[in-house]
Amino acid sequence: MESLVSETRTPIRIGDRSTSDVVVRIRTQDGRDDWFYCHSQVLIEKSKYFADRLSENWPTCQILDSRNCVEVYCQESEFDHHVSVLRLLYNVIDGFVDDMWHGVKNALGILQVAVNLGCPQIITACVDYLEAVPWEESEEEEILKIIPRLGTQVEPILARLLPVKQSAIMGIFFSTIRFATSSPPPIMNDLKSSAQEQLEYMLTEDDDAPLLAADDEIKSEVKDCVKRLFERFNNLLEALLCEMELFSDGGKMHSFQSLLSDLSWACQILCKLEIMRELVCNWTDASDKIVKVVKEASPTAELIETKLRVIEVAAKILEAIGYGTVILPMAKRLHMVKVWLPFVRVAKPLIDSVTTARDDAPTVKMDSELWQSLESTFVSVILALPSAEQAEILTEWLGNEHIQYPDLTEAFEVWCYRSKVSKRRLSFLAVNHDKINTY
Repeated sequence: MESLVSETRTPIRIGDRSTSDVVVRIRTQDGRDDWFYCHSQVLIEKSKYFADRLSENWPTCQILDSRNCVEVYCQESEFDHHVSVLRLLYNVIDGFVDDMWHGVKNALGILQVAVNLGCPQIITACVDYLEAVPWEESEEEEILKIIPRLGTQVEPILARLLPVKQSAIMGIFFSTIRFATSSPPPIMNDLKSSAQEQLEYMLTEDDDAPLLAADDEIKSEVKDCVKRLFERFNNLLEALLCEMELFSDGGKMHSFQSLLSDLSWACQILCKLEIMRELVCNWTDASDKIVKVVKEASPTAELIETKLRVIEVAAKILEAIGYGTVILPMAKRLHMVKVWLPFVRVAKPLIDSVTTARDDAPTVKMDSELWQSLESTFVSVILALPSAEQAEILTEWLGNEHIQYPDLTEAFEVWCYRSKVSKRRLSFLAVNHDKINTY
């Protein structure tokens, strides 16, 4: 009796010929053929496939030493995974085999074999492992190809990839927009830049639809956040106007540049949501103060970058005006041209003269496309003004030493054409006036 108890407590091991009663023969089309001495007790208990093959309903082949033989055919690439599954049938205890997987790719291969052979304990252990460990991008793509084909039992693996409720997305968006439009300590600038990038990504339609719809609640929150951002900018602007010497202070200079960068980014978000109007109006009203602060500031290397950032924001504001995204009265549009045209034409040569070879060069340079876009915007804004105001602007441009940029040739040509043909094209107005006067 003691001998029997001792035998039942002795663990059985794969490959133990002395106790084996089954041979599992794993074969590939390439001719690979390996035999594994196994135990029907383990195979039947832990694998539906082997339980079926070793049942009385399935004919088996007798080999040497009166052992049953079960053949398993697989691809060469799957061979090692089949061997691993056989070994795991002997090792998996309550799903815990943390040191047996050797990476995500290997675990995926084992999981596919375990599903095919109907091994619930190994499947559970694989799912627990893959659900918990980090994935490389290539591994994630492989998981997306494989897991959906394996049934509901492995779906927990995909939990991190599933869509979330709209309320959760809204919560993330609100927290992110508030942080992205805040003014944290400089040490957190990288975090804020990352938040801004992700907000833009959320709202961008590319191969996929935007992450969230731009409903009234979203627009209201964004407008409130940008409004607070501009209030901080305007407060700093007022302080600089009162004490111009403070602008030479590095801290205030960096704060001013940071707020300008945030406003430039905010323009992109507002454009996507089609809610630019409030920022355009606020910037238009503050334009005189902005130009005055920058013009009267102490000439330093940082001032070049400040002018650059000012022009970046102004370009986006003018673009919204010039292409009808935001409709402003004629007087305000004329004012924007008269404020920003002289500023830009003087600032461009200064910015262009700074080369990256200099130690005090600004960290950011305005690309040529933005200069070209700004030039086209000026032309568009000018051509929408009354002809008399156009004539005034063009007269000043033709006599200015900075005639080369912005190049208003297109506006000049259109003005000449319109002026020359105006009497003929608008002759009906004179006729109508005569008719009215006769009554």
